[in-house]
Amino acid sequence: MTSTNGQRSDGHASTELSSAALFTLLWDALADLLGTAATATILRRAAGRAARRDPELTQIAIVRENLEYRYTLPSAWDDWTGGTQRALQHLVDELLPLLVELTGPIAVNHLAQIPALRERGIIPPQEEG
Repeated sequence: MTSTNGQRSDGHASTELSSAALFTLLWDALADLLGTAATATILRRAAGRAARRDPELTQIAIVRENLEYRYTLPSAWDDWTGGTQRALQHLVDELLPLLVELTGPIAVNHLAQIPALRERGIIPPQEEG
């Protein structure tokens, strides 16, 4: 949990968010912009493509329950010290071209506005202009 001072309740700085927390930021930002159905579809596709490089991504499950989408992530993603950021990065590496194809630069620029995703190198900073 992150408090208003940027510190998590366990005393670690917000730049040490777990991969699960970073995925949640990614999901929420895309769902706000594209809606949950499109977000689920595009993240499933990106995870499927990235799983060829990183089999850990096969553990991501995104399902529709009634009118809502829910996701399950690899349990290792809850550990902020784990090497799981590599798998998340592979997912995003497949996600960004899909977003550009669908929205032009809009969605990627939207994600680049999230400091935690930029600071951890998940989303590259966007060039002005």
